[in-house]
Amino acid sequence: MDNKEKENEKENHHDGDVEEEEDEDGNKRAVVLGPQVPLKEQLELDKDDESLRRWKEQLLGQVDTEQLGETAEPEVKVLDLTILSPGRPDLVLPIPFHSDEKGYAFALKDGSPYSFRFSFIVSNNIVSGLKYTNTVWKTGVRVENQKMMLGTFSPQLEPYVYEGEEETTPSGIFARGSYSAKLKFFDDDGKCYLEMRYYFEIRKEWPATQ
Repeated sequence: MDNKEKENEKENHHDGDVEEEEDEDGNKRAVVLGPQVPLKEQLELDKDDESLRRWKEQLLGQVDTEQLGETAEPEVKVLDLTILSPGRPDLVLPIPFHSDEKGYAFALKDGSPYSFRFSFIVSNNIVSGLKYTNTVWKTGVRVENQKMMLGTFSPQLEPYVYEGEEETTPSGIFARGSYSAKLKFFDDDGKCYLEMRYYFEIRKEWPATQ
């Protein structure tokens, strides 16, 4: 391959992402992916082809074109976190959290069942492989590292809602006290949409009001 061909190959690689795949003999070869295109532009392509339009609707669902920007990058805005516990009123916490006078975002009773419910909005483009992690520490020791795959979502005006599985807070005198945590939302490409540190408390009894 002469220098000119090498330069052309390099230019082509800059036009799109490059991934590697193996052939039948186990040899790796570079695969150049096409550049990411804004979803609004993709929907405009072949819009007069009725069968192709129906296929896109089936694939993407009813995409709200008002939520589509001119950029190819998706946007995810996490609106709030709701703490659910049987027999207790739902505790809705707008994001970012607002701490009390002690610096805690919320408090939970030890040995109590609870679950988290998130609501979020997707705009501009499809977000692929959205996931979140929630890491918890007590006195500097990591006691929980939760990672949950949420899925792939297309842009729409109405918020998506995700509710996690029910869990139980640790119980006993040694489980009570202050905890620190870090919540993070990101996608398959590693793009981070939210990274937030917060503090909460586990008590012997539920607080009177939150």
